[in-house]
Amino acid sequence: MFEQSNIDYYMNVFIIPWGTNIIFALLIWIIGRKIVKVIISVFDAVFEKANLETVLSNFLRSIIGSLLTAFLAIATLEQLGVPTTSLVAIFGAAGLAIGLSMQDLLKNFAAGVLIIINRPFKAGDFIETAGVSGVVEKVAVFSTIIRTGDNREIIVPNGNIYGGVIVNYSARDTRRIDMVIGIGYDDNIKKAKEILTSILEAEERILKDPAFGIVLSELADNSVNFNVRPWVNSGDYWAVHSDLLETIKLTFDAQGISIPYPQQDIHIKEVNQASFEVNNHNSKPVN
Repeated sequence: MFEQSNIDYYMNVFIIPWGTNIIFALLIWIIGRKIVKVIISVFDAVFEKANLETVLSNFLRSIIGSLLTAFLAIATLEQLGVPTTSLVAIFGAAGLAIGLSMQDLLKNFAAGVLIIINRPFKAGDFIETAGVSGVVEKVAVFSTIIRTGDNREIIVPNGNIYGGVIVNYSARDTRRIDMVIGIGYDDNIKKAKEILTSILEAEERILKDPAFGIVLSELADNSVNFNVRPWVNSGDYWAVHSDLLETIKLTFDAQGISIPYPQQDIHIKEVNQASFEVNNHNSKPVN
């Protein structure tokens, strides 16, 4: 009888309650894991529909999965009778401390998310930002990799990029080349303008629409300046710019049109020797 009463006692006080809690905890964990997978799959569909970058979608997916798993773990421990209030407070304090110590990292992350969502530039674009110019190799969550013209790889924190000015030279299909071409004051202005017009008309890479412009812009100190402004495809910008400069110089040389450079004329006035001696004789020393 005594042994039976002990068995009943342990069954009623420990085994049945604990067994029930363990079974319910296991059910919560198993069913909860399936629910978490369903929720993550829903977010995956939303990310895919929104055309989010793979890096960002994977990062957000991992964060959402971690948070949901943490809540599920807390619910499971609560079912087992483990006090979770203090545990949540500890995790909250730890999260705050980590957040304060990683302010720059979080700033770069937030900027990376905004860059990926707003897309001010993409891989392959030529940009100028944060004191760096080059082709974007990769846009990551925390930084952007830029390849310079001399083939250097520069890793720029996204916080520095999004917090400043971004110049995207590849954002438009066409660009205008702005050139200032100066001729001498003794040169024929109409002839120079005709030569410039013929050079631009002969260049096949210059677009017909919008039409190029050649205007007399300034009577400068050392030259008469023309603004020469042709439109080209963005990919042809530097090649056409360089070729035009070379063609203009060679053609002006052949046609006798000068391209002046800054210079200064010095006039020397001859002093009469007799006048100098008289002035020197009349000067009195100061005591």
